[in-house]
Parts: sequence; structure tokens; C-alpha cells
Amino acid sequence: MTAKTFPRGGMEIPHRKEATEGKAIVTLAPPAQVVIPLQQHIGARCEPVVNVGHYVKMGQVVGDSSQFVSAPVHASVSGKVVAIEERPLLNGSKCLAVVIANDGRDEEYTLPVRPVEKMSAAEIRETVRKAGIVGMGGAGFPTHVKLNPPRPVDTVIINGAECEPYLTCDHRLLVERTEELVRGTRAIMKAAGAERGIIAIEENKPDAIAAVREAVGDAKDLTVEAMKVRYPQGAEKQLIKAVLGREVPSGKLPAEVGCIVSNVHTAIAVDAALTYGRTLYERVVTVSGGAVVDPRNVLVRVGTPLKDLLDFCGGTLGEPAALVGGGPMTGPPVASLDAPVVKNLSGILALTDEEAGFDENRPCIRCARCVNACPMGLLPLTIADLSANGRSAEAAQIGLMDCIECSLCSYVCPSKRALVTWIKQGKAAWNAQRRAAAAAGEKAV
Repeated sequence: MTAKTFPRGGMEIPHRKEATEGKAIVTLAPPAQVVIPLQQHIGARCEPVVNVGHYVKMGQVVGDSSQFVSAPVHASVSGKVVAIEERPLLNGSKCLAVVIANDGRDEEYTLPVRPVEKMSAAEIRETVRKAGIVGMGGAGFPTHVKLNPPRPVDTVIINGAECEPYLTCDHRLLVERTEELVRGTRAIMKAAGAERGIIAIEENKPDAIAAVREAVGDAKDLTVEAMKVRYPQGAEKQLIKAVLGREVPSGKLPAEVGCIVSNVHTAIAVDAALTYGRTLYERVVTVSGGAVVDPRNVLVRVGTPLKDLLDFCGGTLGEPAALVGGGPMTGPPVASLDAPVVKNLSGILALTDEEAGFDENRPCIRCARCVNACPMGLLPLTIADLSANGRSAEAAQIGLMDCIECSLCSYVCPSKRALVTWIKQGKAAWNAQRRAAAAAGEKAV
């Protein structure tokens, strides 16, 4: 069968996964102290539900919110709460966090479990919420919210594309934890009311495709689709178009076209919650890049300092030219290695000078490469220029908010202009303008 892909823009870029794609997941021992940020998701920040001096078990809730769009956070070790204070995150911002001294005993709190076939969709969603599961491939959207779509859906797509260079944590999970993936996918289908599930994997992971197809067998409700290697194949709207031929309208969510998309790691976390009562307190992170001594895929506790991850992989070869949290196309620069691992962190990359491409902002030569590459069919150069010059309202009129920030425009730009940086600034300005207008009872223009 011909591999599927989306019809517009995009391109094949160097995947640079060789250093870790064949390496099995290894486990990093938990640190002496973990820092659990109370904001690890899109939505309302959690408030602490423990106090300094309290003893907590691994997996126990330490922060929660009554807001629907939120997700509780949990202790990743057992021990004593020694502080509740502002701590730095990966991007340099600060967040209230619960700091726990590890007693080394890993006494675990688990959720009650019973057979999934005996659970209602609402009960599955509630367990997923209690487990604190969020999208583990990017933005961290609370999964229980996604599993309660505003309109009926017929299909669940599991995103196994992992199209970002370097990252291989999902690849290894597809190979090593296949049965959990299949169970988690079916649980997601039941919770969302979908009759069909599709696990989409790019062709550069043939071992993963073979493993998942073997696990799925001849099932009628669950299939595996091989996807063409083409960035950004894993972007939600592009994946839906490639797999189902459906186009999500501007400003709308996948449920608008009858589907939801979930990440591989997220589906496995759902299975862990339902089968073992395990809350989300650990994840697999790819540590890679030309400046890493021994690149690996590492199972690590949430709250572990990033520095511990790099040290576990042998440290770096000199001073890296750049440190990135996630993939190189969309991940933010790492501002502090003292920052903790969070639920949606897929990678830590230490890049060499040769690997890191820095903005130079030479004059635009009007080559239109950014236009040809844009998978959303936008005019990145124009949107970026308007945004950079404080004209975000005009940029919004020509698709500013439709940009998926895949960074292909910056990647292909021969003048190395900071197109995505300016577009992000434009989005922030436009959102602020809309909030101010809404507060004043006016319409943003």
C-alpha cells in the first residue's frame, strides 16, 4: 500500500534519529529531591493539596484544581514535602512547585482498578483525570477533556509519526510496549465513543510498524497506517488530512470532523492508569544531539533535574551550541538545567555548532520558499513582517492564528529570518488585544 501523507507543503528533512532509534529504553534512578511544578498542562494551574512536612507516597496527588480544563499532578517519589515555592521551568519562567525529599522507599499510591470492559466511558474519563494524564507529545492538553468531545466522533488516531528530528521515545515505546499501546488505544476509543482506531506511524520506523501490526492482528476496529516520511506529518491537522482525508476548519478542533488525535505515550499512560492504577509520574525522554556523549531514551521520574538526564548520558562534549527542550523544530531553548522534567517533555537535545541553526535576519530575498513549504498554505513572510511591526490584527486577517509553528518557514529561509519567532510574538499580541477587548466589552479589530 502507498504510504499516506498530507497534500500541501511540508518536506522531508534530515531525521537524525540514528543515535537512539535502535537503543532500548533505560531507567534513570530517581534523584534525592524532585520538583513537581503545579502547571504541567494547558488550562488552570493546580493548587497544592499538601503542606510542608507532609509525607507523600509515589503517585499521590500533590496538586489539583476544580477547573474542568486542568489535570492533577502527583508525587514521583515517596518522602517528605520540604518546600512549596516558585521554581524555574525549562523555558526560564517560574511556577509554584512542590519539592519532595526522596526517602528511597518508593512507597506507591495507586488508583482502584477494575476491568475496562466493565467501565463506562465516563468512568474511564474520570480515572484518566485522576491519573493526571495529559498529551505527552507537545502542548499537554488534559486527556480527560479530549476524551469528552463536544460532538460525536467516529475515529481515534494515535499519532506515532514522531516526525521531529532526533526524537525516538515514541518509536521505542511502539516497539517495546506494544500491548499496552493497543489496550490504551481501545480504552481511548471507548471513552470517546469512537468505533474505529488508527495507529499512524512514519515509514522510517519499520520495526515499530511490524510490531504494532502483529499486536493488532486481524482486528476490524483497529488498524495501522504507514505514513510517508514528511515533516510535519505528526501535526494534528496534517495527520488527520493524511489518514482520513478530512480537513479541520480554521479555528476548529478535530472533533469538528469526527475524530480525536492522541499521542503514543499518552495512550500507554491511559493503559497504565486503567490496568495498574498508576498515575502519571514518569515518562520516556530522548536525550540526543551531537554534543551528547551517550545518547539514550531514558525512563525518568517527573521532577528530575534536566542536568541529571544529561549526566546519565555521559554529559556533553564541551559546551553545546544550543540546548533544546523537545524537538529542534518546535522545542524551546533550555534556560536552566536545574529545571525539572515535566509530563510533556519528549526530549533534551544538546546540539553542536554544525547542528544548531541560528537566526541571522538578513533581508528577505522574496524567494517564496517559506510559502511553498508551509503545510497550512499561509504567507509566512507577510504574517511574520506584520507581526514584527506590531500589526498583529492585520496578520490575524491573513491566517496568523492558523500557523501551527512547525518552523519549516524558518528552516528553508536562505536569509535565516526569525519568521516563527515573530509569528509567535504576533499571536501573543493578538491574544492580548482580544482579551483586553473582551474585558472592555468590545470587539478586537
